[in-house]
Amino acid sequence: MANGVYKVTEEFEKRLADYTGARFAVTVDNMSNALFLALYYEHNVIKLCKHTITIPARTYPSVPCEIIHAGLKVEFEPVEGSTLKGAYQLKGSNVWDSALRFTADMYKPNTHMCVSFTGPYKHFKLSKGGAILTDDVDAYRWFKRARYSGRREVSYHEDNFDMLGWNFYMMPELAARGLLLMNQFYTSDGKKKQNEDLELPYPDLSKFKIYKQ
Repeated sequence: MANGVYKVTEEFEKRLADYTGARFAVTVDNMSNALFLALYYEHNVIKLCKHTITIPARTYPSVPCEIIHAGLKVEFEPVEGSTLKGAYQLKGSNVWDSALRFTADMYKPNTHMCVSFTGPYKHFKLSKGGAILTDDVDAYRWFKRARYSGRREVSYHEDNFDMLGWNFYMMPELAARGLLLMNQFYTSDGKKKQNEDLELPYPDLSKFKIYKQ
């Protein structure tokens, strides 16, 4: 159980998990880092995903970056038109890019779904931030420490520093604002509201040599 400055983040994560239908939610500073952590975990910790990850050619440019940073190769599959709508699986893994989907009971079992709160077009306009949705307790525990420089949620004077991680955690002030904003996704009688998938135009990333690592 979290306490002190960590309590508000835990409460926000519980509300996120309840709304999306996931067992757990782990907040991070942006969804790009959520994708990286999920891919890194599957590739380097549990060694589950394939070495090559296939994604739509039209998606946000950070997605292939995070695939490569996690030690994987990226392949692009063509899409019709110039837009992307809703969520898609990063094929070769159990990771989902859900930047354009945020709705009630959206979680798909046995996956790591990454959601975004960054940008004016999102349903959840938190200004910045993201989260990983999961039903795996081991992944949940690893994500919580990995986002926080490998630390447990205690003062660094009290930790024994036995894990390497990254500085990807969401600031408590942002989590507190997110907790308040969650109310918009419920009716006055406490029922969950449904949101339509978003659709946005993206460049054809398969044209750029930088992603052919």
